Amino acid sequence: MGFETQLRIERYADQGRCVGHIDGRVVFVRFALPGELVRIVLDEPHERTDRFWTGEVIEVIEPSSYRVEPAWKLAGPLCDGGGVGGADLVHVSLPGQLVWKSDTINEQMKRLGHVDTDVEVIRMPEDEELGGLHWRTRVEMIADEDGRPSMRRRGTHRRVTLDTMPLATASVLKVAEDTHFWDGGFTPGAQLRIAVPEAMQTADDGESAKDRESANSDGSEDKASAADFQNYAVMVDGELTAGEFLLKEQVKVDDRTWNYRVNADGFWQVHRKAPRVLASEVLHAAQRALDGSDAACIWDLYSGAGLFTIPLATMTSERTSMLSIEGAKPAVINARRNLRSLGISRVDARIGDVGAVLGNVPSHLSRPDVVVLDPPRAGARRKVCERIAAANPKAIIYVACDPTSLARDTATLDAAGYKLSDLSAYDIYPMTHHVESLAVFTR
Repeated sequence: MGFETQLRIERYADQGRCVGHIDGRVVFVRFALPGELVRIVLDEPHERTDRFWTGEVIEVIEPSSYRVEPAWKLAGPLCDGGGVGGADLVHVSLPGQLVWKSDTINEQMKRLGHVDTDVEVIRMPEDEELGGLHWRTRVEMIADEDGRPSMRRRGTHRRVTLDTMPLATASVLKVAEDTHFWDGGFTPGAQLRIAVPEAMQTADDGESAKDRESANSDGSEDKASAADFQNYAVMVDGELTAGEFLLKEQVKVDDRTWNYRVNADGFWQVHRKAPRVLASEVLHAAQRALDGSDAACIWDLYSGAGLFTIPLATMTSERTSMLSIEGAKPAVINARRNLRSLGISRVDARIGDVGAVLGNVPSHLSRPDVVVLDPPRAGARRKVCERIAAANPKAIIYVACDPTSLARDTATLDAAGYKLSDLSAYDIYPMTHHVESLAVFTR
């Protein structure tokens, strides 16, 4: 057991931790909340001379009003038998999680972006009803020494055997049950993945989440087993063992529905409602920026399988031209397939590093009216931001999964002449410290 001590928690920090001090030294504490008086155990080695220490709550003496009993105990503190990770805010109430994430965004934008913001994080439809659980359409685990699904316990080499996954959608859990996933039989150490696209919902028809959480990908209720349809995948060490490798996703924005094909091992927004909500917000932001123009040039950077590309390409007339850029070749192959299936030929979908491709853009695509980008967690970074600004678009629509990266890129864009004109945020990662933001910049 490491060194134990008592301290007062002061504020939110990064990576789902909070900050306190011991004799003037910063301590980052897991499973804490600002204002609480807690007893913690420091991580080993606790006598190192680093400028900060890390630790974990083992007793709450004066709790915050936002503290709750963890809905998934295995993801809670080690002292309570937890430690598997994946839900670092499991001790925080749903309202408290939104406060945490809003504070994080506003603080990072002020500290690194040098702008004052007052963003409120928006919860996804039905998440409150489901208690912040059952939102992941993709889950990944590792086979333990007995060949059963598990997650590694933090700070140890021990693998904790699982027989369910509370963050997974009901559809994922049904596939796991029907394919006997929890029974094991895997090679110890094998990487395990289940992917099940969210059932298409054609309207807000008044059904509850519990009524609909077992719907098929065609929108009908799932009364049969997973064997009766194939829009799911179970993968072991990257190899398909059940279902289909090429999955069908459907996204509805306003009165139009788009179909996508995506690889089972590829990237897709993991929250069951995130693709629809984010595509809708990006599309509407682009429409506002174009202000009724029936001809435009649009860039879609870090475009994946075309979640934003397809709605953007179809929202205006044939006079719209687009450049999309994505580094993952399989995703671009799927994007091109998705575009062809709709008869869309006016998108130049390119494979490559975004910064490098932007250094050699064809002249007819070199002056975008709108730029959309959805970079990885590290952000777009200086070179890409500066090349976007040099192209002189009317608006830059930036989808960010990390507030710190967004704030750094905000400062770069500001220096290049683009001001933050709108900022919204979405809780597409309940029970975790992660949050999605959508920022609009105008010259």
